[in-house]
Amino acid sequence: MRIAGAFLLISGLTVGNLPASGQSRAEVFFPMAVWYGGGRARAPMLEPNPRAERDRWRADLQKIKELGFNSIRCWVDWATAEPVEGRYNFEAVDLLAELAGELGLRVIVQVYADSAPDWIGKKYPDAHFVSIGGERMPVESAPGYCFDHPGVRKALLRFLTALAERMKRHAAFFGWDLWSEPHIVNWASAPYLTHPEFCFCPYTVNRFRQWVKKKYGTLEALNRAWYRRFDDWNDIQPNRLSTILSYTDYIDWRLFIIEKLAEDLRMRYETVTRVLPDKVATSHAAAPGLFTSPAAGDGNPDDWLMARQVDFWGTSFYPKHSFPVGRDPEWRGALLDFIRSACSRAAGFWIGELQGGVGTVGLRISSTVTPNDLRMWTWSALARGAKAINFYAFYPMSSGYESGGYGLINLDGTLTERAQAAGEIARIVSTHQDMFLAARPTPAEVAIVYNPLSSLIGGRQSLTSLGAQAEAASLTRQSLLGTYRALFPLNVPVDFLHVDEIATGQIERYKLILLPYPLMMSQAAARGVEKYVERGGIVMSEARLAWNDASGRAQEIIPGFGLHRVSGCREASIQQTPGGRTDIRIVRSDESIPELQPGDRLRGALYEEALQPIAPSARVIATFPDGSPAIVVSSYGQGKMITVGSFLGMLYEAERDENVARFFAGLLRWAGVRRPVQMLSGASPGHIEVRTATTAHDNLVFIFNHGNDPAEPTVGLELPAGTYEARNLVTKEAIGVTHERGLLLMTVRVGGNDVSVIHVKRK
Repeated sequence: MRIAGAFLLISGLTVGNLPASGQSRAEVFFPMAVWYGGGRARAPMLEPNPRAERDRWRADLQKIKELGFNSIRCWVDWATAEPVEGRYNFEAVDLLAELAGELGLRVIVQVYADSAPDWIGKKYPDAHFVSIGGERMPVESAPGYCFDHPGVRKALLRFLTALAERMKRHAAFFGWDLWSEPHIVNWASAPYLTHPEFCFCPYTVNRFRQWVKKKYGTLEALNRAWYRRFDDWNDIQPNRLSTILSYTDYIDWRLFIIEKLAEDLRMRYETVTRVLPDKVATSHAAAPGLFTSPAAGDGNPDDWLMARQVDFWGTSFYPKHSFPVGRDPEWRGALLDFIRSACSRAAGFWIGELQGGVGTVGLRISSTVTPNDLRMWTWSALARGAKAINFYAFYPMSSGYESGGYGLINLDGTLTERAQAAGEIARIVSTHQDMFLAARPTPAEVAIVYNPLSSLIGGRQSLTSLGAQAEAASLTRQSLLGTYRALFPLNVPVDFLHVDEIATGQIERYKLILLPYPLMMSQAAARGVEKYVERGGIVMSEARLAWNDASGRAQEIIPGFGLHRVSGCREASIQQTPGGRTDIRIVRSDESIPELQPGDRLRGALYEEALQPIAPSARVIATFPDGSPAIVVSSYGQGKMITVGSFLGMLYEAERDENVARFFAGLLRWAGVRRPVQMLSGASPGHIEVRTATTAHDNLVFIFNHGNDPAEPTVGLELPAGTYEARNLVTKEAIGVTHERGLLLMTVRVGGNDVSVIHVKRK
C-alpha cells in the first residue's frame, strides 16, 4: 500500500493477503463484551492467586451473563505471565476461560506486551527506548522495551506462541486483541522531557537505515533527496533538526515510524495465527488518525495500513473521557465514520473500548455517563457497521490516575442503570446476531479526503516557537472535522477517503470528492484527481492544493502537478490574514452553489489565496474583501472542479458559519448526491440524525434524537415499491409504514437524547 507516492512505501511488509475479516475463518459470532480481568484489578494488572478467587470471579461472570453480555474481554500482561524467562503463568486467563465456558460466555484476550518482565531489562540492558535527545527511557512496569532489539522481539514472539498454545485448550476462547492502542511507547510519559520522540536506540536506527536503503537503492539517490553527502549507509541517522534546506529526511523518518508500527503488528498477527489460524486477531487505536498526528513523538499508526494487518482493526471510543462537557454528535459521528472508512476492505470494525462510566484523570472528572449516553454511543457504532462492542470496563479502575473511573458498575459490585442499558443492547444484538453481522451501512457518494502528509508541512520546525500559527498542530483535524460537521445535519452518508485511494484510482464510486487543507500531495494522487474529474467526477478543493510534493518541495504552479489545468485557475498571490479569518463575498449565481446568492458572505480561515482564472470555462463566483478572486469554478473533461482560496471547513469547526454549511449542502445538490433519507416533518433542525444499514433481506433504520425533548419525526426512506413491515427492535412495537412516491414513510416517536432502532422487512 502506498500513500501519497511516498507516504507508505512498505519495507519488507506484505499487504493484501489477509482474509477480509476473521469471520471468514472463525465461527459466526458478534461479541458484545465487557472488560473483566478477574476481580477488581484494573488492566493491565491482575489479582494474585486467582484460584482462591474462583467463587467471586464466577459470581461476577454470572452478573455479566445475566445483564445480557455474551462475552468478556480479559487480559494477559507479559510481566505477570512470564516472570522468569521461559516459565509461564497463565492462571488468571485459564480460570476465566474455564468459568466463561461453564456459563456460556466467550473470551477475547487482550495482550499487554508493554508491561514487560524485569528479566528482559537485565538480560538486554541495551534494549531501552531512547528519546531524540539520547535519553534512555526508564521502565516502571511500562513502557517495556524496544521491539527492534532482536532479543526483545524473539522473546515477545516466543511468549505469544506459548500463550496461543495455551489458549488451544479453551473452547470458550474466541480471539485476540494483540495490541491495545499501538504507539512506539505505550502507557508511560516522561514529563521531564520537553519534546520526547521515540525511538532512537541503535536497533531502531539500524532498522531505519535498512528502510531508507530499500526506498532509495543507492547513496547517490538518498543524498540527492536529502541534500546530504553520505558515503556509507552506516552514517545515516534519523532527522533531529529543522533546517532551511530540505525536510525530506524528516518526512522519511515519520513514514518509517508509521510503517514500523504496521510491521510490528503484522509480526504479532502471524505469530498467533500460525498456532490458532481459526481465531480472530484484532487490534485497536487509542483514537483514529482524524484526532491524532503522524508527527507525534510517541508514534501514531495509520488506520488504513493497520487495518490490513489484522482481521479487524478498531478504536477506543470515550465520548466524555475526563472532560466536563462531552463530545457532541458530530464529533462522535466523525470518529466512527473515520474508523469505518479505514476498515472498508474488511467486514466492519471493532470498538475495542467503549466508555462505560464517569471518566477520571487525576483531578479531572467527566460529566455523568448516563444510560442514554450508552444507548446513543453504542447504537451509533452499530449503525456504522461495528462488528464488536467491548465496554470498558465492568468495575471502575481500582488504582492509578484513573482511579474510580470508567466502570459500568460500582466498585463495591452493585449494579447501575447504565450497566443494565448496555446489557439490554447486548441482548438485542445477540438475538439478531446474523442480521447485525450481515448489515452494511448505506454506501456513501461523497468523500472527505484524509491526507496525512498535510500534517508534515514544513518539517520538524515548531511554528509555535516561531510565534506563528499556535494552532498549527490541529489545522488538519479542524479542517476535516469542520467539513464533516457541515454535512452532518443532512443525513447523507459520508466516507473519509485516504489520499492513497485517490493515488490508486479507487474513487469512481463517489459523485463528489472534498479536499480540505490539501497542502501536500504526491504526483500519483494528483494524477488520480485529474483522472477522476476528466471522467466526470466533481471535486471541491480548499487553498494551496498540492503546494508541496510528497518530499516537501514546492511546486512551480499552484495547484501543483498540473492541477491548475483541472481547476481552471492558478494561485496569483497568497497571504495569511492578520486575524486568521477572512470574508468571502458571492458575486454571481452559479449551479455549483445553489444554496447561495450574490451578496451572501462566507467566512474562511487562515489564508487569502487569490485565484487567477486561466481556462475558458473558468468563472469567478466569489471574491475576497480586496476584490481578488476567492472561488473559481471550471470544467475539465467530463467533470467539474470548484476551488476555494481559503479554508472553509476549518472555519466552520470554529465558528459554525451558516453560509458555509449552505455552501457544502449546495455542493451535494450540484453533484447529484443521493439522499437515502428524507426528513419530512416533526424534527427540529439538526436534532434528528438518521442512519441506515442493509442486508440482503433487511433494512435497519437508526433514528437518534440529539435534542432534550421527545420528537416524532416522519422519515422517508428510498426503497423500492412493495409491502413492508417495521418493528422497533428495542420496544418490539410495530411501526406503521406506507409507500408513496418512491419513499417508505414512517413516523417514529423518539425520546429526548435517545434512539429508536427500526427493523424494516419486505413482506
